[in-house]
Amino acid sequence: MTPLEQLGVTIPIVQAPMAGVSTPELAAAVSNAGGLGSIGIGATDAAGALTMIEATRARTDRPYNVNLFVHATAQASPAREQAWLDAMRPLFERFDAEPPAALRTIYKSFADDDEMLAMLVQAAPPVISFHFGLPALDRIEALKQAGCVLLATATSLAEARAAEKAGIDMVIAQGWEAGGHRGVFDPAAPDDQLGTMALVRLVVEQSALPAIAAGGIMDGAGIRAALALGAVAAQLGTAFIACPESSADTAYREALAGAGASHTAMTRAISGRPARCLANRFTEWEASAPAEVPDYPIAYDAGKALNAAAKAAGENGFGAQWAGQGAPLSRTMAAADLVALLAREATLAA
Repeated sequence: MTPLEQLGVTIPIVQAPMAGVSTPELAAAVSNAGGLGSIGIGATDAAGALTMIEATRARTDRPYNVNLFVHATAQASPAREQAWLDAMRPLFERFDAEPPAALRTIYKSFADDDEMLAMLVQAAPPVISFHFGLPALDRIEALKQAGCVLLATATSLAEARAAEKAGIDMVIAQGWEAGGHRGVFDPAAPDDQLGTMALVRLVVEQSALPAIAAGGIMDGAGIRAALALGAVAAQLGTAFIACPESSADTAYREALAGAGASHTAMTRAISGRPARCLANRFTEWEASAPAEVPDYPIAYDAGKALNAAAKAAGENGFGAQWAGQGAPLSRTMAAADLVALLAREATLAA
C-alpha cells in the first residue's frame, strides 16, 4: 500500500494546494469524496495557517494535505527593486495609481519559519507537502516524528532523488504543463522543462519513491494515463478552480471558461519565480520588460499591488490567474461531484 492508501485515501486523486485559490471548504469536499484535499499555507503565517487547518478539520475527519513553500531566502536588492518599480510605473499610471514606495518580502519560507514548524508539530496534519525545495533534515525529522506523511514536488529526477535521500515519503512529479508556480528547487539553474509523461516514467523507473503525477491532467482519461505510467495518484489543480468551493474570483472563472484558456504562459514577472498562468496583459508586458525581476516573493509585492490597482479600475488583465495547459478542459461543478466524475471516467478510460 502507498502512504496515501495507508491513511485511508480511497481515490488516487490529489487536489493541488493552490495557495490563494484553495480553501478549507474545497479541501474538505475533496477529502470527504475519497480523494486528498489540500490547503496552501505558504503565503500566510503560523496563526493564519492554524486557522486554515482548524477550519479544514472542522469539515472533514479524513486525511488532508497542508502545503508549504520552501524557497531560498529572498535577497533584497534596493537597486534592482527600484529599477523594477520604475519599469512598472507606466502600468500603474494607466490606472491613476502609484507603485509602492518600496518592496517587501511578503511571506517567509518554511526554511526560515520556526513558528510555523512549532505549530505544525503541535497540529500534526495528516499530510504535509513541500514546494520549491526541501527543508532541513531536522525539520523533516520533527514532522515525521509528529506522524505526518511528507510529500515534495520535483521537476526532475535529481530533485526526486534529493527528496528520497532526505526521507520524504512520496514525490509529486510536476511536469512543464502544470499551472501555478513551477516547483524547481533553484529557479536560476537550467530547467530541462520535462513534461509530465517523461518525468513520471523517470521517477518511477529510477527513484524508489512513489510518484504522484502532476501537470495537464484534467479528466479521468488523464488520471488513467498517469496510473498507467506507474504513478500511484494524480494531482489536479486547474480542474478544481471552477468549483464553487474555490476562492477564484469572477474574472478568473470567466477567463478559465473563455477562449483565453487555450493560451497559457510561463512568467516570472508576477511573482519573481516561473509560474504558468492564463496569458494576459501582464505576461504580454513581460516580453519587453526593461528591468530584471526581483527575488521571489519580493516581486510578488509589486505584482499584487498592480493587480489591485487594475481591478479597482475595472481591468482584470494583471491578475495571477494560474492555470495549466489543460485549462480548456475545465468543467464547473461541485468538488465532490467532480471527484466522483473523475473516478468514473478513470475507470471507463481503462
